[in-house]
Amino acid sequence: MIQVVPAELQDTEDLLQIDKSVIGNTSRKSTIEKAIREGRCLVARLDFPVGFLIYNTEFFDCSFISLIIVHPSERRKGNARSLIEYFETISPTKKIFSSTNESNGRMAKVFSSLGYVVSGYVENLDEGDPEIFYFKRTE
Repeated sequence: MIQVVPAELQDTEDLLQIDKSVIGNTSRKSTIEKAIREGRCLVARLDFPVGFLIYNTEFFDCSFISLIIVHPSERRKGNARSLIEYFETISPTKKIFSSTNESNGRMAKVFSSLGYVVSGYVENLDEGDPEIFYFKRTE
């Protein structure tokens, strides 16, 4: 059973290893540590961390899910969905935004299945792969 909870500093190394399994390095170490210290990081656990979500409220004073990472061996098991659904219950704002590359069809399907709608896109962040922005209003 997946459990989603706020990440704690002792989760840092596990989250860095998950991130490394996806991007190949630990270059986001300071970002992850800062989000944990500021209470803006959630972790999905089985008996061990399998993924995490980082958010902020600096996107036009709305909640913005800036990072969702699930270990490759734990994908397609509902972990990203669980992280987002939990975040929706604690979001400090009623408007939630997030984004993903146009090429990331799996994440687009997750957003769509959770009721997020396309809100726009930005070219030139990743050459030839526009960033698609998603939006949902929570009650």
